[in-house]
Amino acid sequence: MSRYLSLPLAIIVLGLFAGCATSPASKFYTLSPVQVVEQRPGVKPITVAIAIDPVTVPELVDRPQIVSTVDANRVSIDEFARWADPLKSQISRVLAADLTQLIPGAIVSSYPQRVDDNAYRISVDVQNFDSSTSGTVTLAVIWSVRPPKRGEQVSGHSVVHEVVNGSGYDALVSAHSRALASVASDIAVAANKAMRQ
Repeated sequence: MSRYLSLPLAIIVLGLFAGCATSPASKFYTLSPVQVVEQRPGVKPITVAIAIDPVTVPELVDRPQIVSTVDANRVSIDEFARWADPLKSQISRVLAADLTQLIPGAIVSSYPQRVDDNAYRISVDVQNFDSSTSGTVTLAVIWSVRPPKRGEQVSGHSVVHEVVNGSGYDALVSAHSRALASVASDIAVAANKAMRQ
Protein backbone atom coordinates (compact mmCIF):
# COMPACT_ATOMS: atom_id res chain seq x y z
CA MET A 1 0.00 0.00 0.00
CA SER A 2 2.79 2.45 0.84
CA ARG A 3 4.36 1.77 -2.54
CA TYR A 4 1.24 3.17 -4.22
CA LEU A 5 1.38 6.33 -2.10
CA SER A 6 5.08 6.99 -2.65
CA LEU A 7 4.82 6.92 -6.45
CA PRO A 8 2.50 9.99 -6.72
CA LEU A 9 4.60 11.78 -4.11
CA ALA A 10 7.77 11.09 -6.13
CA ILE A 11 6.09 12.40 -9.29
CA ILE A 12 5.06 15.61 -7.51
CA VAL A 13 8.57 16.16 -6.13
CA LEU A 14 10.13 15.57 -9.56
CA GLY A 15 7.64 18.00 -11.09
CA LEU A 16 8.61 20.67 -8.57
CA PHE A 17 12.31 20.19 -9.28
CA ALA A 18 11.69 20.36 -13.02
CA GLY A 19 9.79 23.63 -12.56
CA CYS A 20 12.68 25.12 -10.61
CA ALA A 21 15.21 24.00 -13.19
CA THR A 22 13.51 26.01 -15.93
CA SER A 23 13.50 29.37 -14.11
CA PRO A 24 15.20 32.15 -16.07
CA ALA A 25 18.64 33.20 -14.89
CA SER A 26 18.99 36.54 -13.15
CA LYS A 27 20.90 39.28 -14.96
CA PHE A 28 22.93 41.83 -13.02
CA TYR A 29 23.43 45.48 -13.98
CA THR A 30 25.73 48.31 -12.94
CA LEU A 31 25.64 52.04 -13.50
CA SER A 32 28.73 53.43 -15.19
CA PRO A 33 30.46 56.80 -15.45
CA VAL A 34 29.94 58.62 -18.71
CA GLN A 35 32.99 59.72 -20.67
CA VAL A 36 33.02 63.50 -20.59
CA VAL A 37 34.82 65.98 -22.80
CA GLU A 38 38.56 66.07 -22.30
CA GLN A 39 40.12 68.92 -20.36
CA ARG A 40 40.42 72.16 -22.30
CA PRO A 41 43.94 73.38 -23.07
CA GLY A 42 45.12 76.11 -20.73
CA VAL A 43 42.98 74.91 -17.82
CA LYS A 44 45.28 74.47 -14.86
CA PRO A 45 44.25 71.49 -12.72
CA ILE A 46 43.83 72.12 -9.04
CA THR A 47 44.50 69.54 -6.39
CA VAL A 48 41.51 69.27 -4.12
CA ALA A 49 40.03 66.50 -2.02
CA ILE A 50 36.31 65.86 -2.38
CA ALA A 51 34.34 63.32 -0.33
CA ILE A 52 30.85 62.11 -1.17
CA ASP A 53 28.80 61.40 1.95
CA PRO A 54 26.50 58.34 2.05
CA VAL A 55 23.86 58.66 -0.67
CA THR A 56 20.18 58.27 0.19
CA VAL A 57 17.61 56.83 -2.22
CA PRO A 58 13.84 56.25 -1.96
CA GLU A 59 12.95 53.00 -0.19
CA LEU A 60 10.99 51.86 -3.24
CA VAL A 61 14.19 51.46 -5.28
CA ASP A 62 16.49 50.58 -2.37
CA ARG A 63 16.39 46.87 -3.21
CA PRO A 64 18.36 44.46 -5.42
CA GLN A 65 15.64 44.25 -8.09
CA ILE A 66 15.21 46.91 -10.76
CA VAL A 67 11.92 48.75 -10.25
CA SER A 68 10.03 50.15 -13.26
CA THR A 69 7.09 52.55 -13.13
CA VAL A 70 4.12 51.20 -15.08
CA ASP A 71 1.74 54.09 -14.37
CA ALA A 72 1.03 56.68 -11.67
CA ASN A 73 -0.04 54.05 -9.13
CA ARG A 74 1.74 50.87 -10.21
CA VAL A 75 5.30 49.60 -10.40
CA SER A 76 6.91 46.43 -11.65
CA ILE A 77 9.67 44.74 -9.65
CA ASP A 78 11.66 42.35 -11.85
CA GLU A 79 13.06 39.43 -9.86
CA PHE A 80 15.45 38.54 -12.69
CA ALA A 81 16.87 42.03 -13.42
CA ARG A 82 19.01 43.01 -10.46
CA TRP A 83 21.56 45.61 -9.43
CA ALA A 84 25.00 44.03 -9.05
CA ASP A 85 25.56 45.95 -5.81
CA PRO A 86 23.37 48.33 -3.76
CA LEU A 87 21.99 51.21 -5.82
CA LYS A 88 23.17 53.90 -3.39
CA SER A 89 26.73 52.50 -3.56
CA GLN A 90 26.62 52.56 -7.35
CA ILE A 91 25.32 56.14 -7.44
CA SER A 92 28.11 57.27 -5.12
CA ARG A 93 30.78 55.44 -7.14
CA VAL A 94 29.55 56.79 -10.49
CA LEU A 95 29.23 60.37 -9.22
CA ALA A 96 32.79 60.15 -7.86
CA ALA A 97 34.09 58.95 -11.24
CA ASP A 98 32.13 61.59 -13.17
CA LEU A 99 33.29 64.39 -10.82
CA THR A 100 36.90 63.24 -11.17
CA GLN A 101 36.58 63.83 -14.91
CA LEU A 102 34.71 67.13 -14.56
CA ILE A 103 37.01 68.74 -11.97
CA PRO A 104 40.61 68.38 -13.18
CA GLY A 105 42.97 67.52 -10.35
CA ALA A 106 40.18 66.52 -7.97
CA ILE A 107 40.65 63.45 -5.83
CA VAL A 108 37.10 62.25 -5.24
CA SER A 109 36.27 59.49 -2.80
CA SER A 110 33.01 58.08 -1.62
CA TYR A 111 32.01 57.11 1.87
CA PRO A 112 33.32 55.25 3.90
CA GLN A 113 36.81 56.31 2.80
CA ARG A 114 38.64 58.38 5.40
CA VAL A 115 39.02 62.02 4.46
CA ASP A 116 40.77 64.87 6.17
CA ASP A 117 39.27 68.15 7.37
CA ASN A 118 40.40 69.95 4.20
CA ALA A 119 38.05 67.98 1.94
CA TYR A 120 34.97 69.42 0.30
CA ARG A 121 31.94 67.34 1.33
CA ILE A 122 29.13 66.51 -1.07
CA SER A 123 25.73 65.33 0.17
CA VAL A 124 23.38 63.60 -2.25
CA ASP A 125 19.71 62.86 -1.56
CA VAL A 126 18.02 61.09 -4.47
CA GLN A 127 14.33 62.05 -4.33
CA ASN A 128 13.26 60.19 -7.47
CA PHE A 129 14.97 57.38 -9.39
CA ASP A 130 12.26 56.55 -11.91
CA SER A 131 12.53 53.92 -14.62
CA SER A 132 9.40 54.41 -16.70
CA THR A 133 8.16 51.77 -19.09
CA SER A 134 7.26 54.67 -21.42
CA GLY A 135 10.92 55.00 -22.47
CA THR A 136 12.31 57.69 -20.17
CA VAL A 137 14.15 57.76 -16.88
CA THR A 138 13.82 60.59 -14.37
CA LEU A 139 16.32 61.47 -11.71
CA ALA A 140 15.58 64.13 -9.08
CA VAL A 141 18.41 64.89 -6.67
CA ILE A 142 18.92 67.42 -3.88
CA TRP A 143 22.64 67.96 -3.33
CA SER A 144 25.00 70.27 -1.48
CA VAL A 145 28.70 71.11 -1.54
CA ARG A 146 30.23 72.04 1.82
CA PRO A 147 33.68 73.64 1.73
CA PRO A 148 36.18 72.73 4.44
CA LYS A 149 36.35 74.78 7.61
CA ARG A 150 33.71 77.52 7.58
CA GLY A 151 33.10 78.09 3.89
CA GLU A 152 29.60 78.78 2.63
CA GLN A 153 27.59 75.74 1.56
CA VAL A 154 26.26 75.66 -2.02
CA SER A 155 23.05 73.68 -2.52
CA GLY A 156 21.04 72.71 -5.55
CA HIS A 157 18.29 70.57 -7.00
CA SER A 158 18.75 68.69 -10.26
CA VAL A 159 15.89 67.11 -12.21
CA VAL A 160 16.98 65.16 -15.27
CA HIS A 161 14.81 63.36 -17.84
CA GLU A 162 16.74 61.04 -20.13
CA VAL A 163 15.38 59.12 -23.12
CA VAL A 164 16.03 55.38 -23.12
CA ASN A 165 17.74 54.61 -26.44
CA GLY A 166 16.65 51.06 -27.17
CA SER A 167 14.81 48.32 -25.39
CA GLY A 168 15.69 46.22 -22.40
CA TYR A 169 17.47 46.86 -19.15
CA ASP A 170 20.86 47.59 -20.76
CA ALA A 171 19.39 50.69 -22.43
CA LEU A 172 17.51 51.67 -19.26
CA VAL A 173 20.62 51.45 -17.06
CA SER A 174 22.64 53.38 -19.66
CA ALA A 175 20.03 56.18 -19.57
CA HIS A 176 20.33 56.33 -15.77
CA SER A 177 24.12 56.60 -16.13
CA ARG A 178 23.70 59.56 -18.50
CA ALA A 179 21.23 61.18 -16.09
CA LEU A 180 23.77 60.81 -13.26
CA ALA A 181 26.41 62.46 -15.46
CA SER A 182 24.08 65.48 -15.80
CA VAL A 183 23.69 65.65 -12.02
CA ALA A 184 27.48 65.39 -11.64
CA SER A 185 27.85 68.30 -14.05
CA ASP A 186 25.55 70.46 -11.88
CA ILE A 187 27.49 69.48 -8.75
CA ALA A 188 30.82 70.23 -10.48
CA VAL A 189 29.66 73.77 -11.32
CA ALA A 190 28.70 74.32 -7.67
CA ALA A 191 31.97 72.79 -6.43
CA ASN A 192 34.00 75.08 -8.70
CA LYS A 193 32.01 78.05 -7.38
CA ALA A 194 32.69 76.97 -3.78
CA MET A 195 36.41 76.61 -4.54
CA ARG A 196 36.58 80.21 -5.78
CA GLN A 197 35.14 81.63 -2.53
